[in-house]
Amino acid sequence: MKEDMRRVPRVENGRNKKGLAASAKECAYIAVFVAFTIAAQLALSFIPGVEIVTVLFVSFSYAFGIKRGMAAATAFSLLRQIVFGFYPVVLVLYLVYYDALAAVCGALGRSKKKGTERLPQTIVTACVCTVGFTMLDNLLTPLWYAFSWNTTRAYFISSLPFMLAQTACVGLTVATLFLPLNKVFTAASRTLS
Repeated sequence: MKEDMRRVPRVENGRNKKGLAASAKECAYIAVFVAFTIAAQLALSFIPGVEIVTVLFVSFSYAFGIKRGMAAATAFSLLRQIVFGFYPVVLVLYLVYYDALAAVCGALGRSKKKGTERLPQTIVTACVCTVGFTMLDNLLTPLWYAFSWNTTRAYFISSLPFMLAQTACVGLTVATLFLPLNKVFTAASRTLS
């Protein structure tokens, strides 16, 4: 009876080994992507409104799909707290926003259309999501810190120039970097199948 409880799954024709190898490869792709994304955010963190994290997530999720995109988004949101410091409101903001961005862009990638045919829609989606990020921050931060109405209004107004710069940056980076990044990520995602 003890032997029955300690059964090890049988490997027939390498199916289990192949499944484990695919899982390890998938984890490695996500880990490298998250490390690269954190490094990219750190490198550009000194320039207000300039970022490439959005185009990286848009391209990765488009090529790798919703599940892998959201896994990368969650890992990124948690691990970036080590580099930039732990702020609960930022953690919640990133967990909600980047998982939603990965889900939306992963769903876009499911269509039969190629990246070039989806580029205008992808640019608009990324820009709308960036505006949504700022609006979500304008909602969460005042609630978290219990801002007064005047402070909430001032916080909202002060976020608008930053949001405009960031949205313009996202539009430009997605327009120029989405297709080459999508090509690289699509080639990498095919090795998982």
